[in-house]
Amino acid sequence: MKKTVLVSGGAGFIGSHVTVELIEAGYEVVVADNFSNCDDTCFEGVKKITGREDLPLVKMDFCDRNAVGKLFKDYHIDAVIHFAAFKAVGESVADPLKYYTNNLQSFLNVLDVAREQGGCNVLFSSSATVYGEPEKLPVTEQSPRQAATSPYGNTKQMCEDFLRDCVAAYPGVRGIALRYFNPIGAHPSALIGELPRGVPNNLVPFITQTAIGKRACLSIFGNDYPTPDGTCQRDYIDIVDLAKAHVCAVARMLDGKMEEPYEIFNIGTGRPVSVLELVNAFEKVNNLKLNYKFAPRRPGDVTAIWADPSLANEKLGWKAERTVEETLAAAWAWERRLK
Repeated sequence: MKKTVLVSGGAGFIGSHVTVELIEAGYEVVVADNFSNCDDTCFEGVKKITGREDLPLVKMDFCDRNAVGKLFKDYHIDAVIHFAAFKAVGESVADPLKYYTNNLQSFLNVLDVAREQGGCNVLFSSSATVYGEPEKLPVTEQSPRQAATSPYGNTKQMCEDFLRDCVAAYPGVRGIALRYFNPIGAHPSALIGELPRGVPNNLVPFITQTAIGKRACLSIFGNDYPTPDGTCQRDYIDIVDLAKAHVCAVARMLDGKMEEPYEIFNIGTGRPVSVLELVNAFEKVNNLKLNYKFAPRRPGDVTAIWADPSLANEKLGWKAERTVEETLAAAWAWERRLK
């Protein structure tokens, strides 16, 4: 019998790519989303890619405890991947209560229902932001978490702690936190990708929107960092590679292969790429010139961070495979299709 995975926030950028990979790996998937930060473009794209016109979609808010309880009653959920959260760093600084209320309550409801039904496998979508400005690179899962630089980052740390403590307290609740580095790109079909509302918060949508003429100019924040070319370094990971890591983590939970009831994995490539290198690679692979300028440093940006992904490579049997060039070509194909 097929196992059923609930994907909360499954109509968004990461959730939609994970849904595709789960279906292609043979899982039944239930997508739930309140569409506060996306429309149905990616969900419709998922149906086209997978041929699953009957893919279940539940429109609901995970801050509604009764709705979460009903969802678990209506479907036999073997594992839940929790993406449902607000994610704009700047907005979280301006309106912390909005972020604490939504991001914490939604996950607490998932954990409460998991406990109530006698246990569940819970995969939490965490972030490399928990490492702050690391003292030593690359970062491993044992690298110390630093004080969060934004309420958004703080919600990631707090939700990790919620999961750890609930796993310790409630029999049958198992958890994995995946700490993503910088997910970029789009599905090779160009049917799903990153679709920001308003001005993009992330670099690659800003690059593609500048290239296609939606934005006049790309600002690169800071060219005086202590890095080889003066711009920040990040670990950019292809969105499809990232999605496949979730499938590996779900399989680890469902197949009883976890060595501890709560585990953490870094999901990155292990290769630092600077902002300027990414811009240059985009220009080269897509054969175009980008209008960009250097601007002052942005508050809260760390100089450099990249992963040591060896634990995920070994324990999850997962490895990032797609090149930056393939990823940037896919991002551009997606942007052109949106035009």
